[in-house]
Amino acid sequence: MKNYICAAVLLASAAVVSSPAHATDRVVATFKPVHSLVSAVMAGVGEPYLIMRGAESPHTYRMRPSDAGVIGKARVIFMIGKLTETTLIGPIRKLGRKVRVVELAEAPALVRRPLRKGGAFEDGDHGHGHGHDHGHGHDDAFDMHVWLDPVNAGWMTLAIARALSETDPANAAKYEANGDALITRLEALQAELAAELAPARKKPFIVFHDAYQYFEKRFGLTAAGSAVVSTGRTPGVRRVRELRRKVRDLGVVCVFAEPRYDPRFVRLITEGTDARAGSVDPAGTSIKPGPEMYFGLLRGMAASFKACLAPSG
Repeated sequence: MKNYICAAVLLASAAVVSSPAHATDRVVATFKPVHSLVSAVMAGVGEPYLIMRGAESPHTYRMRPSDAGVIGKARVIFMIGKLTETTLIGPIRKLGRKVRVVELAEAPALVRRPLRKGGAFEDGDHGHGHGHDHGHGHDDAFDMHVWLDPVNAGWMTLAIARALSETDPANAAKYEANGDALITRLEALQAELAAELAPARKKPFIVFHDAYQYFEKRFGLTAAGSAVVSTGRTPGVRRVRELRRKVRDLGVVCVFAEPRYDPRFVRLITEGTDARAGSVDPAGTSIKPGPEMYFGLLRGMAASFKACLAPSG
């Protein structure tokens, strides 16, 4: 927890007068990994409202009238960023009222990794890029899957606790204590998964789309490429042949599908090769929402990678 001590001190001085955050319609989280961290920080005070409750993608979600009503009353909305929950930006802007939107991808000290393009990874729009100019004369585009690194989840936790403390100063001490406890658990999770994934290191694999580099680099995994440029495009015959060659040339051990997309492409890619087929879910679509969801998400991903890459490890 020592990496977060200096930043955590800032929480003690955070206080602005606003509406209390204990009501579920006052605090909103966009999708399950975000909701999980916010839920843990709010434990004993209240529960945040979750917008995307099923298997909806943050990129294609269409807002329900009931969700619009809740957002219309919210004081704080937690999200990863404008280029992740893309379909929510318009509705939020149209509210015509003051609401605090916390983009967790902008949390101080967060590790931001550039988009991977070219080589083993396909050039094009991954659907998750983020680019903006902070006045430094360049576009600092980065991969938006920041939540898949537990260290980043710690920095996001600090940002969540700070925002809640500022919105609801009466419960600031509780948010700070919950944030500290969550960070301690996240550090233990990192150590746990590092040990579990050790046998899977240096074994190349291909993923459906390039969503996992934060997880890969945190735990020393070796991605050999991605199957699609955009999650909206299914690989064609020519692309499948290219991927099959890549599997052979790079000694790929496993090709991973994702639950929301047709798994048949994995069988086509691995056909006639020694590669195994696996599945991994970066959003935890089948996991029950709540404070434990984030831990289930990363443990599930680790189990999927290990089962396919090092089944006897």
